[in-house]
Amino acid sequence: MTALRAWLQDPSPTSRRQARLGQLWLAWLRIRRNRLAMAGLIIVAILLLVAALAPWIAPHDPFVQNLANRLRPPGTPGYILGTDDFGRDILSRIIYGARITLYIIALVAVTAPVLGLLVGTVAGYFGGWIDAVLMRLTDIFLAFPRLILALALVAVLGPGIENAVLAIALTAWPPYARVARAETLTIRGSDYISAVKLQGAGAPRIILGHVVPMCLPSVIIRVTLDMAGVILIAAGLGFLGLGVQPPQPEWGLMISSGRKFLFEQWWVATMPGLAIFMVSLGFNLLGDGLRDVLDPKSAPK
Repeated sequence: MTALRAWLQDPSPTSRRQARLGQLWLAWLRIRRNRLAMAGLIIVAILLLVAALAPWIAPHDPFVQNLANRLRPPGTPGYILGTDDFGRDILSRIIYGARITLYIIALVAVTAPVLGLLVGTVAGYFGGWIDAVLMRLTDIFLAFPRLILALALVAVLGPGIENAVLAIALTAWPPYARVARAETLTIRGSDYISAVKLQGAGAPRIILGHVVPMCLPSVIIRVTLDMAGVILIAAGLGFLGLGVQPPQPEWGLMISSGRKFLFEQWWVATMPGLAIFMVSLGFNLLGDGLRDVLDPKSAPK
């Protein structure tokens, strides 16, 4: 183990593989020293494990109704977090709801950042009228609050998880475009970009092979920090009945079904609300830690 650690921390790596692994090791050491970032990483890791192991750790079927056990309080034998108005186990529904939350996060994370990255790098690299057109289009999307725009899109497309993901992605890409454009403007005049041009590389090769990789750290940080907002918008759409549809155990939908019992049977809406709070907090803490690690302008700690 000591030899591996010394190999990773060698200031004069002998191969590209050793250099990359050494950078990853140093990044891990930096994030490990950040207690809040580690707390966020633990929360996200727990979310992933809960979603992956849901069929084995959920004590009950999240869809089976038992009206004889409806609105049981937390601590009831066999129902740690109580039951809802249909007698379904709240803990089991929260566990399975983690799968839906991760599904939405994953789809948004592979669509909105990619679109924003392409728009931002193209606008920043070419400039001129291309930059003006793309940035004005970005400003149009930024002019509307994300939740309001998502509600309008879902109202046009119709309720459902796929339409909700599409609406969230279409409202989430403009900030990534802004970040990517700002990064591109700072590096498009760099010496190594000029050298690549002298070698005969075209614009697509320069953008995809040299500009986009330089913008990735900032975009990754933004993605992590935006996941909390994605979760809240998805929950808001579910709460309004425009996102995931019953009887799926989506957290926002669970809060909506429990709001009429909020004063007497508070746990029906409170427990999924706490799940949203914890997961959002975890992504925010992890994003702050990744910003310290991945930001090339930040000084090593």
